[in-house]
Amino acid sequence: MLNGLQTPDRIAELLVHLGRAARSEDAGSELTAAQWTCLRFFARANVSTRTPSAFASFQATTRGTASQIIKSLERKSLVTRTKSVQDRRSVFFDLTDQGNAMLAQDPLRDLIGVIDGLGSTERNRFLTTLSRLASVLAMRRDVPAFGTCQDCNHFGVSGGAAYCACMAAELAVEDIVKLCASHTPTRSGEEQGASA
Repeated sequence: MLNGLQTPDRIAELLVHLGRAARSEDAGSELTAAQWTCLRFFARANVSTRTPSAFASFQATTRGTASQIIKSLERKSLVTRTKSVQDRRSVFFDLTDQGNAMLAQDPLRDLIGVIDGLGSTERNRFLTTLSRLASVLAMRRDVPAFGTCQDCNHFGVSGGAAYCACMAAELAVEDIVKLCASHTPTRSGEEQGASA
């Protein structure tokens, strides 16, 4: 009888419901759900991933829609645009002080508080499971996986420093936990997902 409650469709429905409930902004919110997602994305992504095209992939939307969301945040002075030194045609975005202050009002803070109340073992298992689901779904749909360096196949240590083989560059300590569009799940993550 209890096994019927743990069906994959019920779990999927709960994940979608939880996502919608957590994203919903209250009546006094200054930002839409898409704007909140964009602000969070730029706060969590590494510099090479804080681009309009990476945000469009992350949000599973068109580049035009992503650009409109970003422009609305620029008009509110929550993000600032910087041209790439390597490629002057490319731009990346950073949160302004005002953008960082806005994150303190994030509608996700209630869900973050609930998750924070879980024990560390349960949180770690939950994160591992959700990361695996996201990676396998991305592989099935042939879209970027968006993960962090610490669980990426490109991550390594060279000469005592963290290193990204994809970018052929050393990583700053603070970048190891940031989202990356070049993320490739580790082999063990793929195998676990395939056997799930």
